[in-house]
Amino acid sequence: MASTFFTWLRSPAAREYFFSTHFWGPVANWGLPLAAIADLSKDEEVISGTMTTALACYSMVFMRFAWRVQPRNYLLFACHATNAAAQSVQDARFVKYWYFGGREEKYGLTDNSTNKPVTEAIEAAKQESNKVSTAK
Repeated sequence: MASTFFTWLRSPAAREYFFSTHFWGPVANWGLPLAAIADLSKDEEVISGTMTTALACYSMVFMRFAWRVQPRNYLLFACHATNAAAQSVQDARFVKYWYFGGREEKYGLTDNSTNKPVTEAIEAAKQESNKVSTAK
């Protein structure tokens, strides 16, 4: 198997492949999934739900393109599959944080009695802000 690969590697077909857009396009495109994977460790506060959803949909569409184009571009398919998975995880983190109580959990705004002082301080700050804005 390895000898067959190395024989192919020395052939004109290999040179043609490595100097084509079927190789360099996906290699350049790997920046998207690598950035998405790096962003998985960042705070949920900075996730853009709109952009993450757009990138996930974009990758799903181009996964189909990479599969349907002849010859099939497996490198591009793998790139977009990785990006679609990473963006979907980011989308799930975004939705949990903003819509399913992740933010409240993070800042201690749950109904636990141990977090009561934090909740009271935030409510007091909101009331003070409303007083200032209505006084103008």
